Amino acid sequence: WKKLYLAHHWPVTVCKMTANDCQDPPKYWTIHGLWPDKGEDCNRTWHFNVTEIKDLMSDMRHYWPDVLHSSLNRTQFWKHEWDKHGTCAATLEILNSQKKYFGKALELYQHIDLNSCLLKAGIKPSSSYYKMTAIKEALTKFYGVTPKIQCLPPEEGEKAQTIGQIEFCFTKELQLRNCAALKGGSSAVQTPLKLGTEELSVCNDTLPTYYPSEVQ
Repeated sequence: WKKLYLAHHWPVTVCKMTANDCQDPPKYWTIHGLWPDKGEDCNRTWHFNVTEIKDLMSDMRHYWPDVLHSSLNRTQFWKHEWDKHGTCAATLEILNSQKKYFGKALELYQHIDLNSCLLKAGIKPSSSYYKMTAIKEALTKFYGVTPKIQCLPPEEGEKAQTIGQIEFCFTKELQLRNCAALKGGSSAVQTPLKLGTEELSVCNDTLPTYYPSEVQ
């Protein structure tokens, strides 16, 4: 693999996407995962062990919660992320243990500080719509790179898409880089995120964009 995606998702949108027991989702962007751009389930014998990340637990629960299942002791989401993506990321020395993988993802999340960046740009959950180009410009100006932004397409009879996920890309040296695929390079992560029946896909630049403050 050549790059890593640090995916943030907006819990309110995630809750809107699927039948689940979402209760009172966090009102801040949380971590979805840290994903190499190629490869999945790279080592099926390397099992997730929650005791390896026990020092990270309070941060994990806060910044990387299982939005869809609100009970606190659920580790299923982290196990899934480790099995599918962590075992692949572990070819890098800085990510070659569960503690390093989850710890580094938390560090990158703090470093990006997406929540305060959006607030500084005046982009906050609202009942009025945003222009996708304005959101993109604000992020690009702030970070110097273009992230990948995913939305829920408009539902029947709606005109607006709903912002759901923002992914930042990093080199193997963990430097920020543009997410745009280089010409001719296809990537395994481009498959849309599917939750329930609805799925996120790259936002449409021309559609009004809804950034919801509560689950409708």
